[in-house]
Amino acid sequence: MKLMSHSPVVVFLAIVALSLTSFQRVLAQSEPIAGKIPVPLFTASNAENAPQLTNAPQLETATFGGGCFWCVEAVYQRVDGVKSVVSGYAGGQVPKPTYEAVCTGRTGHAEVCQITFDPSVVSFDEMLLIFFKTHDPTTLNKQGVDVGTQYRSVVFYENEAQREATEKMVAKLIEDKVYRKIVTEISPIPEFFPAEAYHQNYFKLHPKDAYCRNVIDAKVAKFEKLFKENSRIQKERQEKNKLKK
Repeated sequence: MKLMSHSPVVVFLAIVALSLTSFQRVLAQSEPIAGKIPVPLFTASNAENAPQLTNAPQLETATFGGGCFWCVEAVYQRVDGVKSVVSGYAGGQVPKPTYEAVCTGRTGHAEVCQITFDPSVVSFDEMLLIFFKTHDPTTLNKQGVDVGTQYRSVVFYENEAQREATEKMVAKLIEDKVYRKIVTEISPIPEFFPAEAYHQNYFKLHPKDAYCRNVIDAKVAKFEKLFKENSRIQKERQEKNKLKK
């Protein structure tokens, strides 16, 4: 039977019914927000239509060894743009090394910090300059009273860009006569082993410890003096002063 044989009212009702069915299908593929407007679900078949998060920072990682990891950690925790600092061990032959084993100097590991940072706030070159100017890169396997291969100066690079940047920084520091020689090891990143929990945040948790007062305090003070523009602490103070005004 042809559709034209129906009355106009029947045709109208049929069109309305078809429209409602199509609308129900859309609702079935959506989920409501607070009982209001339905929002399409993005599944594997239509994932290309999903909105992209363009504001999320693209973080990078740097792994530096500059003597005792408590010192390196204390400095980089104050750098604006640094998101996390983890003390640990890298560059040795023994799997899952302990602090006691590394301290013997026989595992081949160096005490290092693995630092996650936002390069839109602090560049890798700035991270390198802070590293080279807050420890002594001219002494082989030695930083002050800390002696042994576990205390060697080392940059473990993540990629070729980091390797090239590190080599250029070393060349520039020597050319500018900041240092006569630099013995810092530059090697590809090996497996990184986080140190025991009691080593993490050491300076923050034990500011009155003798090593902190006699060694780390001076390194932190040097950072604050040389890198005011990179200091999270000083930027926070400036913001507070602006609010007071």
